[in-house]
Amino acid sequence: MKTILIMDDNSTFRRLISHTLRRAGYRILSATNGAQGLEIMSEDPVDLVIADLAMPVMDGFAFLKEVRADPRWSKVPVIMLTASGIDQDRVAARAQGANGFLTKPTSSWELVETVKAALQQRPASSETLGGDGLHR
Repeated sequence: MKTILIMDDNSTFRRLISHTLRRAGYRILSATNGAQGLEIMSEDPVDLVIADLAMPVMDGFAFLKEVRADPRWSKVPVIMLTASGIDQDRVAARAQGANGFLTKPTSSWELVETVKAALQQRPASSETLGGDGLHR
């Protein structure tokens, strides 16, 4: 069973995403910000992260930068999540190595399909994360 870490400071949205992905067969861990997410990842390996862009303490971009710089996690797929549909956020997320991007609210179908695509995109070896874009 694949493990997914969901990071969002909105507890309602975190619960909705968790419920949807549990029903799809995933094990779920959750955090309220990027710093807490890094702590969780240090203790419990994850297969994928869904990170909100706007969180206190450490936002999604700062989290993504830390993850991509750390060899333990550099290949873990990260899907960025935002309430804004600003194109600059998508461009910045792509430039920092995000594997996907979702805009809140998202449908259950789109969430599950984006997760599946990002997990399939995960590198199988020690190669650097490739890809020229975001899976949706």
